[in-house]
Amino acid sequence: MHYSRRTFLKTAPASLLAPRSARAAEATINVYPEEKIGTVHPHVHGHFVEHLGGVVYDGVWVGEASKVPNYNGVRKSLVHAMRELGPTAVRWPGGCFADSYDWRDGIGPSNTRPKRTNFWNNNGILQKVDHKHPAKSDPDTFGTQEFMRFCRLIQAEPYFAANLRSLPAQALVEWIDYCNSPAGSTTLAERRASHGSPEPFNVRYWGIGNESWGCGGDMTPEEYSVEYRRFTSWVPRYPGEALRLIPAGPNSFDWNWTRKFFGQIAAKSPGLFNRIWGWGVHYYCGGVGRGDSLKFTNDEHHQLMAAANRMEELITRHWYLMGEFDTQRRVKIVVDEWGAWHSDSTAVAPHHLFGSVQTMRDAIVASLSMDTFHRHADKVAMANVAQLVNCIQTLFLAHEDKFCVTPTYHVFRMYKDHHNGDSLRTEFNAPHVSFPPAPRPPGPQFANQAPVNPVTTVARLAGSATRKGQNLTVTFCNTHATEELPVVLTVPGHAVRSVRGEVLASARVQDGNTFEAPEAVKPRTLTAKAAGSRVELAAPAGSVVKLTIAI
Repeated sequence: MHYSRRTFLKTAPASLLAPRSARAAEATINVYPEEKIGTVHPHVHGHFVEHLGGVVYDGVWVGEASKVPNYNGVRKSLVHAMRELGPTAVRWPGGCFADSYDWRDGIGPSNTRPKRTNFWNNNGILQKVDHKHPAKSDPDTFGTQEFMRFCRLIQAEPYFAANLRSLPAQALVEWIDYCNSPAGSTTLAERRASHGSPEPFNVRYWGIGNESWGCGGDMTPEEYSVEYRRFTSWVPRYPGEALRLIPAGPNSFDWNWTRKFFGQIAAKSPGLFNRIWGWGVHYYCGGVGRGDSLKFTNDEHHQLMAAANRMEELITRHWYLMGEFDTQRRVKIVVDEWGAWHSDSTAVAPHHLFGSVQTMRDAIVASLSMDTFHRHADKVAMANVAQLVNCIQTLFLAHEDKFCVTPTYHVFRMYKDHHNGDSLRTEFNAPHVSFPPAPRPPGPQFANQAPVNPVTTVARLAGSATRKGQNLTVTFCNTHATEELPVVLTVPGHAVRSVRGEVLASARVQDGNTFEAPEAVKPRTLTAKAAGSRVELAAPAGSVVKLTIAI
């Protein structure tokens, strides 16, 4: 396939844009304000809430009778922190849990709802938890009404994942009816009203199953394409915007799943692509070394940076395969699970399955991933970090009355200025850092993660830029664990009228926030000097930087 120079610069990984010798003294950034790639939708900064470990019970939901401050059962401190990030989207109720969940269990008076064995009840550290614990026996007190309450409190758009493995298609039809039918129009609309919500929820985003190649049914792509068509042949449609349906896409670099699913859809009828809004792709860049979130070497830090940077390959190659069949480009990419997955040896409570204390290393993973989404604003329509509270690449740690934000949270707060901005072609030129190849960590939780990354270098600088009027937002990270990086940014053809800098960094990339030290890692002002069309600054070791530039 032939690429023009412009096409290459728009699509090539940041680590490949004009790489320089490791002996280079500085990095350069060139921002082109007239060359738009696409608009960065707020939903690419989306979130994910699954009934898993401490995400819902002890995280989002503390209960209406709890002594922990709450809004009708939703943790108040979480709501306040989420409002700082701006409106986005939240995926629920899973994850693998979704394909074992019956939405009808989670409606009506909470004292009448059944308790069900959670999908994750016998996994990992939950094996040592009492069987009556809500992480193992889900009380269903957090259901459709409660999730919608949470979304409204934080001004988020809901993204529901429907059960394809263990419920019939009629259950999806009825859930859509319950959520979206006009007031008083159907029996389920009346039931919704009796539960306190006469007006429809107007849920637009619906995932049709989850990881159908694995926990969602162990299907082949050919088998799943049949199930997807069957589940979506007819669904209720009401006044307002059309439903946006999202099939379960591949596990990381499984190109075969994308090729065969799209091939089957095209063979049946190319018009069926009108029934698909987004293609759900999952990528966990995994742990490295021993998998511990706090105890890692600088080489292991750099190995994880390289693994995170493979998000570029994930997006571009799946996009290419999708286009072989969806030639009109009707379907966008939805990265609805992503993050760095460590062992739960540092979890802050015994039932926080897959939970860990986050560090600056995780913040840089978030920076690399989110900047990649921005650079591909023409391809990526939504992304959902896994998960919101107490799990994997979490934004928050919470247990009982204790609560704190993680370094990853601060990246989301810094990056919200990109929302609805025009993504711009930007050149990043930087030296590389080298490291030994990374073996996969021991332990079954890493067995299904991406193959060991053969790459042994990563660029020290990667980022993105957006424009709103005469204001530019430029974000990037210095991936090197111990070395500061001088940076010269140029806006060719424009005078820089002013610049403000903000940086997230700490003394070590192993540093993070805890209940005892909740502000150990937080953003601070960064000095940046403007002269003509140039901005000069020094990016601290292991840092995430945001520049706000007026031109």
